[in-house]
Amino acid sequence: MKKWLLGLSLGTFAVVMTACSGEDESAENTNEEAQTQEEVASDSSEEAATTEGSTEEGAGQQMEMPEPDLEDVPDVVATVNGEEITKDEFEQVYTAQFQQAAMQAQMTGQEMDQAQMKQQIAEGMVSQELLKQEAEDRGIEATDEEIDAAIDDLVERNGLESREALFTALEEQGLTEEEARAELQSGLDQDQLISEEIGEIEVTEKEMQTLYDETVQQQEESGSEQELPPFEELKGDLESHLMQQKQSEATQNYASELREDADVTINL
Repeated sequence: MKKWLLGLSLGTFAVVMTACSGEDESAENTNEEAQTQEEVASDSSEEAATTEGSTEEGAGQQMEMPEPDLEDVPDVVATVNGEEITKDEFEQVYTAQFQQAAMQAQMTGQEMDQAQMKQQIAEGMVSQELLKQEAEDRGIEATDEEIDAAIDDLVERNGLESREALFTALEEQGLTEEEARAELQSGLDQDQLISEEIGEIEVTEKEMQTLYDETVQQQEESGSEQELPPFEELKGDLESHLMQQKQSEATQNYASELREDADVTINL
C-alpha cells in the first residue's frame, strides 16, 4: 500500500485506515477525486498555493478549533477474527485524522460529523486488520532492507535531513521508532499482498489527459487565476495520483472480499 506508506506527510500513517475502508466509501471516493484534482493544481504552483494557504489560515484562525470527542469509545472498538482493535489504537488513529479534518473544517466553515468519522475509521481499521492477517497467513514479511528503503523514501519525500529527523517528528505525533517500523512493515506486507492479488497497476496516457482536462475545467469554474502548466510538465504528478487512486480502490475491493468470510464485530 505505497499510497499511504510513501505519499502521506508526517504524522499521518494512520490515514491508511480510511483508504482501506470497505464501507461508506462512495461519498469518500468522490471527495478523493476532487482532492486529486486540487492537489495536481496545487503542485503546479507552490508559491501560489503557499500564498493562498496563508490567507485561508488567517481566516480559519477566527473560527474555534473543534476538539475530538472520544468519551463514548469502548475499550474494545472492534474484533476481527478474534483479534481486538483497542480503544488506545483507535484513539491514536482518530486523533491523527481528526487534526487534519478539523483544519479543513476551519477553512471551509463546515461542521464535522464525528459520529460518522468514528464509524469510517473503525471500518478502515477492520479492513487493515483483515489485510494484515491475510499477509501473515501467506507468510509475507518485508525485510529490514525494504523497511529501511521505505524510511529513506519518507525522509526524502518529507524534505528531511535524516532518519533521525523523521523519527523525531513521528515521536512528536505519538509514534515511537519501533511502532513506526512496525507500521511500515505492515504496510509493505500488505502492499505485496495486493500486488499478488491484482498484479501491476498501469496508468494510461488517456487517463492522465482526462484528469488534466478535469483539473483545468475545475480551475476555470472556480474562477482561479492560477494557470496550470502544460500537460507534459504535470504527467509525473498525474500518473502518481492515478496510481494511488487505483491502488486504493483495489485495496478497498480486496478488503471487502476478505470481510465476507471474516468474523467481524464493531462496537461503536
